[in-house]
Amino acid sequence: MRTKTTARRSFLLGAGAFMAAPAILKNSRAYAATPTLRVGHVSPRTGPLAGFAEADEYVLGGIEKAFAGGLENNGKTWNVEIISKDSQSNPNRAADVAADLILGDEVDIVVAASTPDTVNPVSDQAEINEVPCITTDCPWQPYFFGRNGVPGEGFASTYHFFWGLEDIIGAFLDMWGQSGVAKKVGGLFPNDADGNAWGHPELGLPTPLADAGYDLVDPGRYQPLSDDFSNYIAAFKDAGCEIVTGNMIPPDFATFWAQAAQQGFNPKVVTIGKALLFPSVIESLGDRGDGLSSEVWWSPSHPFSSSLTGTSASDLAGGYSAATGRPWTQPIGFKHALFEVVADVIRRAEDLEDPEAIVSAITGTNLDTIVGNVNWANGPINNVTKTPLVAGQWQKQGDAYDLRIVANSAAPNIPITADLKILG
Repeated sequence: MRTKTTARRSFLLGAGAFMAAPAILKNSRAYAATPTLRVGHVSPRTGPLAGFAEADEYVLGGIEKAFAGGLENNGKTWNVEIISKDSQSNPNRAADVAADLILGDEVDIVVAASTPDTVNPVSDQAEINEVPCITTDCPWQPYFFGRNGVPGEGFASTYHFFWGLEDIIGAFLDMWGQSGVAKKVGGLFPNDADGNAWGHPELGLPTPLADAGYDLVDPGRYQPLSDDFSNYIAAFKDAGCEIVTGNMIPPDFATFWAQAAQQGFNPKVVTIGKALLFPSVIESLGDRGDGLSSEVWWSPSHPFSSSLTGTSASDLAGGYSAATGRPWTQPIGFKHALFEVVADVIRRAEDLEDPEAIVSAITGTNLDTIVGNVNWANGPINNVTKTPLVAGQWQKQGDAYDLRIVANSAAPNIPITADLKILG
């Protein structure tokens, strides 16, 4: 069996480095009175994806408290050290800090979240170095196919839980079907891993929307951080689009939405992934944030509790707001769930010094978490398992916006909290 230490030593020697002494010292950890297992965490704390990491400090603080007494494995208590690094919303930086965690900090498990720009490069580094890796907050298609995954083969060390494009399409169609508006949809897809997956003719939105009777107008990929959406707006107006959908970073949606108003384009339903997930973005749009819609992966209304702390979704969201003075955000639940899975894996692994044993424990996961059940035996493809998804709309409540659940056909156990409103 190839151990973690020998795999990394081979990699480093091949690169012309020599780190045998630290690697040998690492093997002695299991014989310490209280050995330490290191978890590397990568997240976009800064840059255009920083909204995904807004709650990191709060979540990690809570996890560190939960881990403070150590975790038991095979009758022995292990300390758990979390080393968190900022990807700066840059895929190259994400790969670099993942390599630092693996080769410099010599972490035992890597976790990452927040779009393919973070998840994919981190997973690739873990796969190359044979380090167990768990990720979330990225639809499974850009995670799997964006990493050149082969169905039936998959990956050796990297595992992912989240929903897929088929789920977001179902949630959007469920919501749009209530609206009664024309089935003409304008598509906004950036030239990045997410946008190319969402706009893919077979794997993305076009075919399922056509099958449901919707006409998708897709003018082509735009470059992220574009400053001009005039051609897209003109195409949508000419086609009579009453729905706009896509996957955008917040600055791009803000630019598009301002130019749509300037150019007299007034769709009746606007459902955008990624950009419209966060209350800070909606608040920045003023009155034009009211009625915008998006997918809902997690909310205070979700009927789930933490396997680690027993905290309900409602209490976790409320605790964040009470501690920070800010509204809850969807990544809170998934960042917490990452470490629920880590804790469960640590407790069940046959040998925490053996990465293959850790991977085996990951594949054997069947855990009810604060975002739902995580069980890789039930996934749609190798290395992937899914969590539930519903659709929601931002509606103004007094002086603040709240993301209300308006469609739940795929997950009726997650309650509807409001009726869909038409824009304008």
